[in-house]
Amino acid sequence: MIARDTLIEHLDTFLDARRFHDYAPNGLQVGGRAEIARLVTAVSASRAAIDHAVERKADALLVHHGYFWKGEAPEVTGIKRARLKRLLQADINLIAYHLPLDQHPVVGNNPLFGKKLNLGDIRQSTDEEMLWLGELGRPQAEQAFIATVEAELARSPICAGRTGKMLQRVAWCTGAAQDYLACAAKAGAQVFLTGEYAERSYHEANELGVLFLACGHHATETFGVRALGDYLSGEFALDTRFFDEANPF
Repeated sequence: MIARDTLIEHLDTFLDARRFHDYAPNGLQVGGRAEIARLVTAVSASRAAIDHAVERKADALLVHHGYFWKGEAPEVTGIKRARLKRLLQADINLIAYHLPLDQHPVVGNNPLFGKKLNLGDIRQSTDEEMLWLGELGRPQAEQAFIATVEAELARSPICAGRTGKMLQRVAWCTGAAQDYLACAAKAGAQVFLTGEYAERSYHEANELGVLFLACGHHATETFGVRALGDYLSGEFALDTRFFDEANPF
């Protein structure tokens, strides 16, 4: 068991949260009980994740996608009201870290995604820190690489920009980063992976000559929060469980 405020202070420091200008508040978003012994982690603070935390009698729900995003309607109605009511009635803390959990060198979505694909020389782009680069051990055919992605994520990515070229340098950014495709091409990547796509992504991939793989926002961002939960379990002997959802998007 650990005091909630002590845990938040540790996470803020460990994830270097104050370094990021984010789209939502990082750290404690909804206050619950003051002591934490049981923790549920999830990609997003959906109603299903909250219900699971309640069923588990969790003291806190730790997620990558929390609430209170910039530009969202401030009214507490509808889905927002129902989620907050469920958390508050159960006295469960909601803790969220967005960009800090994408970029952390040990438990970050991006470095862990690169390792999942067995890439070497994993690094951030010098032009855009949110874009990550890595190298295949040897040149690989497009279909063989796509098969690896399918096996690791248990889903088929949406593909565009097939050229038949052998792949060596890989670029990626988990989540919604389709706008980094041109930056990936500039960095010399033959393939770029992210979670989402836009209609224009098809044309940009074809015209840039870069294989584009849209792998699912959820699927590309399960790694960080799961790893963070494992870290906290070992560091503070917390009872931690990862809750996954069959989210195809």
